[in-house]
Amino acid sequence: MSDDLPVEEALTRAARAILSAPEVSLACHVSPDGDALGSMLALHHVLRAAGIRSVASFSEPFLVAPHYRELPGLELLTSPDAFPLEPRVMVTFDCGSLARLGDLEAPAKAAGELVVIDHHVSNQRYGTINVIDPAAAASGVLVRKLIDRLGFPVNRDAAVCLYAALVCDTGRFQYESTTPAVFELARELSCFDVPIPELSRTLFEEHRFAYLQLLAEALQNAVLVPEKQFVWTKVSQVDLECHDVTFDEVEGLIDVLRRTREAQVACVLKQAPDATWRVSLRSLGSVDVRHIAEHQGGGGHRFAAGFTSDESAEAIVAQILSAL
Repeated sequence: MSDDLPVEEALTRAARAILSAPEVSLACHVSPDGDALGSMLALHHVLRAAGIRSVASFSEPFLVAPHYRELPGLELLTSPDAFPLEPRVMVTFDCGSLARLGDLEAPAKAAGELVVIDHHVSNQRYGTINVIDPAAAASGVLVRKLIDRLGFPVNRDAAVCLYAALVCDTGRFQYESTTPAVFELARELSCFDVPIPELSRTLFEEHRFAYLQLLAEALQNAVLVPEKQFVWTKVSQVDLECHDVTFDEVEGLIDVLRRTREAQVACVLKQAPDATWRVSLRSLGSVDVRHIAEHQGGGGHRFAAGFTSDESAEAIVAQILSAL
């Protein structure tokens, strides 16, 4: 573990470690979202273009959700069973704890230098070099700064991946994290001929009809708790199987539920294949849902957080209501 360093100093140390390594091993958290996957792939593209060997991976289930299929470089990913067991330099992206690395936790512990790039205030700072900035709108913002610190140019593939990271974690420039600096970075990246209309559709708007039917059922079963300004719904494995929908396809359900005018906090419980519940929380601002998630062993931000639980859905909701 390293002492906490100012972000700029941590970026310099991270760049120095990467430039000194014969190979760099990149990893993001399990079931990666747009920021995690986009950030990792962006650095992968830049390093490869600069002649630096790198591998990029994430834990089983080693599957990329369909709406990330337009990100360039997916074919360059390495399966977790082929990931270096004792990497000289390893970099993690958007990952708040070692446990969130899943199968790649052991290589992280064995790494000679472990660089952690993240913007979650709940990050456990488990690296030897921690590039942590809760003020950053996305981990991709920090990756863009690291690329500058490395002295390498951004290429088009990296720009597309960084744009995806930025647009996903700002909620298409709707969240409070959307600052003038965010728009300036979006402007810079868009100059690389990023296919914004196509990317936006696949990331946010395109769904199979089967998912839309599941969405209708999930909204029909949603529960509003007016006195707590709380709305929630759940999607079980039975629901997924009934509609022939994958677990990853329901990632955006929370963004529909959070539109409920009467609720300050929205919650979606999604049952994973191992029968545990993945709980997503969103707040409109008056409630810091990160504290609720952290109390349950998870983490995130004030406005968006989550955790995993093996209790029943009803027990989980009762605990959230108590916290509220």
